[in-house]
Amino acid sequence: MYIYLVRHGETDWNRERRIQGSTDIPLNDTGRAQARATGKLLSRRAWDSIYASPLSRAMETGAIIAARLGIAPPQALPEVVERSYGAAEGRTDDELDELYPPGSEVPGRETREAVAERVVPALVKLAEDNDGKYVVVVVHGGVIASVLAAVAPHHRHGAITNGSIHSFKHDAGSLTLVAFDDPIETESIAYGGADFAEQNAVAQREDSP
Repeated sequence: MYIYLVRHGETDWNRERRIQGSTDIPLNDTGRAQARATGKLLSRRAWDSIYASPLSRAMETGAIIAARLGIAPPQALPEVVERSYGAAEGRTDDELDELYPPGSEVPGRETREAVAERVVPALVKLAEDNDGKYVVVVVHGGVIASVLAAVAPHHRHGAITNGSIHSFKHDAGSLTLVAFDDPIETESIAYGGADFAEQNAVAQREDSP
């Protein structure tokens, strides 16, 4: 059974390099165009269903993709909601550095490990409930980064761009990475928005050597 994780389209906060986290920010017009492009790429294959984080940017991305694929609208999967960045949400890079200098703790920030602890089991259960099917799940940059850290810790991945597609295989209760930037969506790398880490100063700190 295969699950394809798609990062939602761009929002105004992505464009402004503001940390979004669990704050519910809608897609902008660029994000909607990215969702349409991703849907076109995914339409090269047959799909059984689509799920999404309940945040509006993911649900709208999923709805646009579902319409292109000719399948039912996305079902909300609460466990894959974006990571909470606590007091950092809504802040730009400069604001974050001023309020919480590198090395200091950001109040209320959910750890990457905690995200994986809720997301990976939810994806495994989804896979078990959809055995033999092909499923799309629209999520967030922080979620994809957390899943990769948990199931493919030694994989050196590139940018997690808006609209990008990443494939995983479920087998015997576990997930394995099939392809980061799955070949189905090679074209979207050039079209997609900025890298998640570029848009999120907390992620930049965590990924620094």
